[in-house]
Amino acid sequence: MPPKHFTLNTGAKIPSIGLGTWQSPPGQVASAVSYALQNGYTLIDGAYCYANEDEVGQGLAEAFSAGKVKREDIFVVSKVWTTYNTRVEEGLDKSLKSLGLDYVDLFLVHWPLLMNPEGNHDRFPTKPDGSRDIIQGYNHVDTWKQMEALLKTGKTKAIGVSNYSKLYLEQLLPHATVIPAVNQIENHPGLPQQEIVDLCKEKGIHIMAYSPLGSTGGPLLSAEPVVKIAEKHGVKPSSVLLSYHAPRGSTVLAKSVTPERIKENIESLIDLDEEDQAELKAYSDKLVAEKKWQRFVYPPFGVNFGFPDKQ
Repeated sequence: MPPKHFTLNTGAKIPSIGLGTWQSPPGQVASAVSYALQNGYTLIDGAYCYANEDEVGQGLAEAFSAGKVKREDIFVVSKVWTTYNTRVEEGLDKSLKSLGLDYVDLFLVHWPLLMNPEGNHDRFPTKPDGSRDIIQGYNHVDTWKQMEALLKTGKTKAIGVSNYSKLYLEQLLPHATVIPAVNQIENHPGLPQQEIVDLCKEKGIHIMAYSPLGSTGGPLLSAEPVVKIAEKHGVKPSSVLLSYHAPRGSTVLAKSVTPERIKENIESLIDLDEEDQAELKAYSDKLVAEKKWQRFVYPPFGVNFGFPDKQ
């Protein structure tokens, strides 16, 4: 079986698989979180932007009251949203209140940009023409300095980033007194982002992969090498895509609100052998060489984040 944990640059252990909560249907998040924690999961990934942290908190409380899991045994992740990038502690406080927690284990910069903190919407402010209300000239390093200050408050055990390209990491690292513990990125055979993975490995930054099936509808489930490897091991293609990350030294986020699927995702992980890994790498390398990357999550911010597939 793949490893159950990896070690962050803080010395803390992070689970190799977690439950993602992005786009989970309202009214079903609490039961999904509670079920996951009582059936083998010890990592829950959330964010203020998802607008469901109240439900995540309900699920945490339900799991704790059931007596099968304690707070100190689980790893909770949240993220500061772009409208709070100039007031990150306020953003964290809002998440903690919703979650019903005194601290999170990891707090991330969700995206390295600033949307108008005084705009017409708390999460998605818009201009009169309907476009996103982005504050131009913002320096994401300023947000990181506020993130570093959070560590002294005890409200988060570790800090990191999300959706950071190699370019943005190279802009940040010379100014960082604390190296990010994690970079959470879209990652799967259709979008290996090897340049980011390699830089993060070199700097001791752990990769956390989201949208491992290729986001809504699981478009990578039908990819030829994925299907072939699944048939070889007698598992579903989803098992191959979730198992892809452990050999890369990365944590993967599996998203579902269905009990059967939640349990299946964690119980069906397999060890991909060297031949399997080589096949998936060849598939990825071919897509990159032909510039046929498959990025499925890219909000219309109108900002160049430095990703090669978006140039």
